[in-house]
Amino acid sequence: MKKDLNLKTRSNLEEVGDLTDCLFCKIANKELPSEIVYEDDDVLAFRDINPQAPVHVLIIPKRHIASLSDLTEDDKDAMGHLMFVASKLAGDLGIGEGFRVVVNCGKDAGQSVFHIHMHLLGGRSLGWPPG
Repeated sequence: MKKDLNLKTRSNLEEVGDLTDCLFCKIANKELPSEIVYEDDDVLAFRDINPQAPVHVLIIPKRHIASLSDLTEDDKDAMGHLMFVASKLAGDLGIGEGFRVVVNCGKDAGQSVFHIHMHLLGGRSLGWPPG
């Protein structure tokens, strides 16, 4: 696995820990099982094990990026691709008329796995404000 860290912007190394222990890297590398709903060379999408809506899918880049705070200029295409996949999956999963995409950044925002990921939620009315 490529350990691609930008140490200048990484403020949460103690939270990230050893990348070989990253839950989502293990899922992306097929070391742990998941219910995959989409995969290409750069992205993996799988059902959340603790769904908060009838459709709750996590969309991750296969390359480890800890959080939104760790993005660099080089990550623009990857993040655009994640959004494109979210839109495509919403249609494929029958929630294209109303869905939410959530990215938590940092422990205080509820990020519990420090591998950037998008939550695609739908299949019911989603209230506001969310938190």
